[in-house]
Amino acid sequence: MVREQQSVLRPLVLLAAGGTGGHLFPAQALAEALVRRGIVVDLATDHRAERYGHRFPARSIHVVASETLRARDPIAVLRTAAMLGIGAMQALRLIGRIRPVAVVGFGGYPTIPPVIAATLRNIPTLIHEQNAVMGRANRLLAPRVGAIALSFAGVLDAQPKLNKKATRTGNPVRSMVAAAALEPYPSPDSTSTFRILTFGGSQGARIMADVVPAALARLEAQLRCRLAVVQQAREEDLERVKEAYAQAGIAAEVAAFFSDLPARIAATHLVVARSGASTVAELTAIGRPAILVPLPHALDQDQSANAGVLASAGGAIRLMQNDFTAQRLADEIAALAGAPQTIAAMAAAARGQGAVDAAERLADLVESMMAKVAR
Repeated sequence: MVREQQSVLRPLVLLAAGGTGGHLFPAQALAEALVRRGIVVDLATDHRAERYGHRFPARSIHVVASETLRARDPIAVLRTAAMLGIGAMQALRLIGRIRPVAVVGFGGYPTIPPVIAATLRNIPTLIHEQNAVMGRANRLLAPRVGAIALSFAGVLDAQPKLNKKATRTGNPVRSMVAAAALEPYPSPDSTSTFRILTFGGSQGARIMADVVPAALARLEAQLRCRLAVVQQAREEDLERVKEAYAQAGIAAEVAAFFSDLPARIAATHLVVARSGASTVAELTAIGRPAILVPLPHALDQDQSANAGVLASAGGAIRLMQNDFTAQRLADEIAALAGAPQTIAAMAAAARGQGAVDAAERLADLVESMMAKVAR
């Protein structure tokens, strides 16, 4: 009750995000920045966010009905439209009750109802795009919102009307990532331990389990004995991955989840991973070189675009999934492990693409919208 009474005296910002880490992690980073500035934060999302909710610094978390468009057939389109319509009605009632001064969307279909409801109530709106190409939900919302924040430059260059209201803030990273970014790159030499970290999201972990252990087993014995591997794998893959490393004589820590992943990124020499927006944001904030394997079947090919930006900057190697074979990966790793100056330069190039202060930049943008309303 005390918390509720205190919040009445402070402005409230409603954040809206899809229920995956790629959308929720930058929303969490903004929430942390706003709370530090004395602003109350609520979150509107879907049921998938339950796994992250206990970490999110929100006064309240509101589950709003939504549906992802998974197919183009008329029935799927109607089902999606109906659920989003229900969600919009729920969001209208929610916004009328909690009265936010601004609504900020982070993509994913659960963003649509709260942001649309805010535009109907003439509340200032802002969307943030994490990827190097704009996702479907944000493409729908972009013409309707007051401001657009981007993680990458050039995303809206081909759309001047939208580009006029766009600001590049970078992709906000959580406080634990910002802390990890303080650690300098542990430049390897030709004889010291060479640390490799590999992980993937729920759609990407299996191929890492299939390819990475097999690739490292192909390396020459002199390099294999220097390796220290950390691998995140699905529960059903844990035993076979551990066995593969044991048979190859490679020191490896394998687990289904690492709560301290940013610190592990900071401690590694090379990351092998998918190229989701949060992964790329954390790699660039911390400044670590990577071999990135974009998820091949994404409709917007956002992971390929993300990896392409970092590869063009010299901070990563992009391997499309068809090229991600044990032999190709072994060749790339052997070349990097044998070229300390090259891999250190990749780390510096990755860091050059990062924005550790992206959350503060985005919070500035939110406060500027709030100030215009207050005038």
